[in-house]
Amino acid sequence: MLLQHRRTLITGAASGIGAAIARRFAAEGSALVLSDRHESGLATIVSHCRTLGADCYGVVADVGDPVGAQRGVDECVRLLGGIDILVNNAGMLTQARCTELTLAMWDEMMAVDLRSVFIAAQRALPYMLQQRWGRIINIASQLGIKGGAELSHYAAAKAGVLGFTKSLALEVASQNVLVNAIAPGPIETPLVAGISSAWKAAKAAELPLGRFGYADEIAPTALLLASDPGGNLYVGQTLGPNSGDVMP
Repeated sequence: MLLQHRRTLITGAASGIGAAIARRFAAEGSALVLSDRHESGLATIVSHCRTLGADCYGVVADVGDPVGAQRGVDECVRLLGGIDILVNNAGMLTQARCTELTLAMWDEMMAVDLRSVFIAAQRALPYMLQQRWGRIINIASQLGIKGGAELSHYAAAKAGVLGFTKSLALEVASQNVLVNAIAPGPIETPLVAGISSAWKAAKAAELPLGRFGYADEIAPTALLLASDPGGNLYVGQTLGPNSGDVMP
């Protein structure tokens, strides 16, 4: 029970990596607020976490909207009395060559994958700083490190997440609020469903491991960063469960 008595908000928790982290944290004793814009999937994962013994609530919210990005933190404080761990997982993924990207596509990507991370972290920080304990875990991507053809807007947003993570970590580590990122490689989740099969086949062939990962293979990394003492020395780090796609 590594997270007993901890209060956690996970965004984008209805499926994929967010749902896997929710299940793992529930099994480790954390109370949970899970947010997502997909109500039916959210209800399913909330019910599952409750069967694991967790005090768990769902909040329907779209983090692409500033009010929605704040709502999860506000509800975590209201329902659980505070917030100890924030997992900024919500994200989107579309595919287009740079010459075909519209300004609307670019702005939507930045709002969901980057701006929401800033808004939620800023909203949670006063509570964490006051209690002198907090963990913020931002889910980025290995493409934020190496780039990706036809994914320039996505890679740019995730690179922004990594830069924000490091900068915020420098600001708050001395007050025992630890900020880190996870940069997974390609993972078999609904997020990649809209990417072409040709792109995915070519990507899998590049990987030293030879395959995409699974969401349940990312959740243990989030647990490490959230746990005490396991995560106590990680400050501004980017952990890379990525099938060997990036070797820092």
